[in-house]
Amino acid sequence: MEIPFYKMQGAANDFIVINNMKLGLSGGQLVSLTKQVCRQRFSVGSDALMALDFPQNDGDFRMRFYNADGTEAEMCGNGVRCIARYAYETGVAGEQMTIETKAGNVYCWRLSQRQYKVQINEPSIEKFDLSFPNTDFLLDYVELGNPGVPHLVVNYPNLKETSLEEIKPLAKKMRYWGALDRGANVNFYAIDTEGGVILRTFERGVEDFTLACGTGAVSTAYVLKKKQFIQKDSVELHVLGGLLEVEEKNEHFYLIGDTNIVTKGYIWDEDLIV
Repeated sequence: MEIPFYKMQGAANDFIVINNMKLGLSGGQLVSLTKQVCRQRFSVGSDALMALDFPQNDGDFRMRFYNADGTEAEMCGNGVRCIARYAYETGVAGEQMTIETKAGNVYCWRLSQRQYKVQINEPSIEKFDLSFPNTDFLLDYVELGNPGVPHLVVNYPNLKETSLEEIKPLAKKMRYWGALDRGANVNFYAIDTEGGVILRTFERGVEDFTLACGTGAVSTAYVLKKKQFIQKDSVELHVLGGLLEVEEKNEHFYLIGDTNIVTKGYIWDEDLIV
C-alpha cells in the first residue's frame, strides 16, 4: 500500500501528515498506521501522525492527531501550525482557516511562507499551587480546550543547567500523578534574566521529553501571565527545538512559529499492515 505523505516539523516537533479525505482510513486503521510508521529507525519515524479529514461542522477541515504510541490526543499547537501549512500548500484551505479538533475549533493564519499563527483553545480548567506529594514542588494545572489538553506547569529555577536525564524520573511521576484523571504533559520552566522563558516538556504519548510542545508553551505562558510573573503581552519560550512565541491579545492566546516541510512522497514500508 502506498500512502502519500508530508514529513513536517515545527520547532523540531516532527509529524507525518496525510490527507484522509482521500485515503478514507478508519480510526482503527489510523491507530495501526501511526504505531508502525512513527517508529524511529523501523519506518519514517516521528513524534506523531496527523490526518487531515472532512469537517464535521463548519470548519475548513478536521485535524486528527495521534501520538507515536497510537493514542489520540485532543490537540497539538505545533501540529496545528504544520497541518495548516499542509492544508494551504495542498489547496484544502486559504491563508485564514478554521480547523476542527477534539478540543474545539482552532483558528489559524498564514503570516508568511513558513510562519503560521494559531489561536489556541481557551483554558477550560485551571488550578494553581497544587502540592506534589513528597516534594517541595508547587504545581499549576491547565487544560486547554474542552475536552482539554492537560498540562502541569512546574517552576524549576536551575533548568538550564540540569540534564533531562536528571529530571526524567520526576517528570514520569508527575505525568502519571494519580490526582489527575488522564495524567498530563509536564512543563518545566525557568525565567531567564532577559524575561524570556526556558521550557522543557515531557509529553504524554511520546512518554519522553520532546524538542518542543506548542500547547505546553501556551499553558506555561498562561500560568506566568495569570500569576503576574511576566507582564509582557508577548513571551518568547526557548525550547530544545528553537524558539516559540506566545502572544496575548484581548484575553486570547496565540502561538506563533515556523514550519518546515522536511520531505514529501510516498510511504512504501514493506512491513506496513493497515
